[in-house]
Amino acid sequence: MKPMLIAAASAAVLALGACATATPYQPLQRGSAASGGYTEQALEANRFQVSFSGNSLTDRRTVETYLLFRAAELTRQQGYDWFAIVDRQTDRNTQVYADPFFNNWGGYWGPSWRVYGNRFGWSRWGGWGGMGGYGGGWGGGWGPGGGAMSLREVTRFETNAEIYMGRGPKPDDSKAFEAGAVIQRLGPTIVRPSTT
Repeated sequence: MKPMLIAAASAAVLALGACATATPYQPLQRGSAASGGYTEQALEANRFQVSFSGNSLTDRRTVETYLLFRAAELTRQQGYDWFAIVDRQTDRNTQVYADPFFNNWGGYWGPSWRVYGNRFGWSRWGGWGGMGGYGGGWGGGWGPGGGAMSLREVTRFETNAEIYMGRGPKPDDSKAFEAGAVIQRLGPTIVRPSTT
C-alpha cells in the first residue's frame, strides 16, 4: 500500500508543478498535456474541429473564450470572413490525488481535504489542522487506519467545437460569428505565453 501512495504523491507533485499558472493561449505541445492549449483538425476545406484544454488553474469561461478566439483566428488564416459553430461541447475532468505531504505516521502539512481512517471505516471531515479540512496545519490520526491521508481534487476543462467557415457577410444566425469582430473584441483578454 505504501509504494502506491508514494507513486501517487510523486505523480501529483509532477502534475501540480507543471501547472503553476493558468494555461495561456498557445498551441498544445505534444507530450505536455498538463499545460494545455489549442488544437485543430481540418475535416473539409472550410470545416474544422477545434479544441482547447486548460490546466487545473484555467476556469471554464477562459477555456471557452480561447476556443472562440482560436476559431476566429483560424478562420482568418484560412482566408474566410466568418465562422459558424455546428456543435460544441465542454467537458469537466475531475481527478483526486494523494497529497504529496502525506506522512504515514499521521502528520501532514499543506492545503487539502483530510481523510481519516478508523476501525469503522474511512470518513471525510472539514476544518483546520487536527480536525481536517481545507487549510494548513498539523494533524494526526493514529490507529488501525494508518493515520491521516490528504487528498486533493483537481478539475480541468476541455472544450471542442466543429466549425464551418464562409466568405462575405455573416449569415443571420446566432451560431455565426464575424471573425474580425471576435478577434478585436476578445484580443485584449487573451493571455499569451511568457517570452522570458
